[in-house]
Amino acid sequence: MKLHNPHADVFVPDRLEAAAALARTTHICFSAHQDDIEIMAYHGVLECFGQKDKWFTGVVVTNGAGSPRAGLYANYTDEEMQKIRLVEQRKAAFVGEYGCQIQLGYTSGEVKDAANITVRDDILAILQAAKPQVVYLHNPADKHDTHVAVTLRAIDALRALDPAERPKKVYGCEVWRDLDWLPDEDKQALPVSGHSNIAAALVGVFDSQVVGGKRYDLATAGRRLANATYFASHAVDVETALTFAMDLTPLIADPALPVSEYACRFIDKLRADVAGRIQKLGG
Repeated sequence: MKLHNPHADVFVPDRLEAAAALARTTHICFSAHQDDIEIMAYHGVLECFGQKDKWFTGVVVTNGAGSPRAGLYANYTDEEMQKIRLVEQRKAAFVGEYGCQIQLGYTSGEVKDAANITVRDDILAILQAAKPQVVYLHNPADKHDTHVAVTLRAIDALRALDPAERPKKVYGCEVWRDLDWLPDEDKQALPVSGHSNIAAALVGVFDSQVVGGKRYDLATAGRRLANATYFASHAVDVETALTFAMDLTPLIADPALPVSEYACRFIDKLRADVAGRIQKLGG
């Protein structure tokens, strides 16, 4: 597998040869930034943690430049922060026992440029080498443009696969906008209660973000608990932590379906549900 960006970083925690490490992949996440994987795709990490027949691969597409910073990191340059975030992502891969961790190192501008096919081609090359069964992406309703751009490049790559090589499931996950608003019948409720110590450690290793001004560690645990508690109003909790996802598999099965149209279908369903219940109750 050849990647276009000379700054790409491939890390295999158990030191297996990279091609073999990728080939054993069953679950894979393509994220925009360092720490996104640990926030949005812990379900995949958990599914594979300690298993001999399941392996998780993480792929961070950008170099992590431009992140907010404070405290110890307040005066760090973008170049220094990129190096720190790369190492932090490697730490997370080690803690989570990932099969492989790839950091492609593109700028946000390169990822958001739809005419730049190298990002899509790198994602396609990784997919062809890994042949995952399950893929985790940002959801297309995320409010961070770079997150949405990574998802669009990944969807293009998934659509370019031979149908026989396409994954069984593709999830669009929560980071910058949760998915509690999805109609319940459309929510992909992913249980993430297990190994809460590992879940905390995975987000906690990103010290440059947590100490640097963003308490992602507390917010991520809080969102998962809130999702589990408020998921069903008339039933006791089955899980202590849930992440919600949008099912993006139909977008891969039907390459002609516009992503914007598909995502807005859920918004239309929510609007109809809200209007219907208010009208039923006399409003």
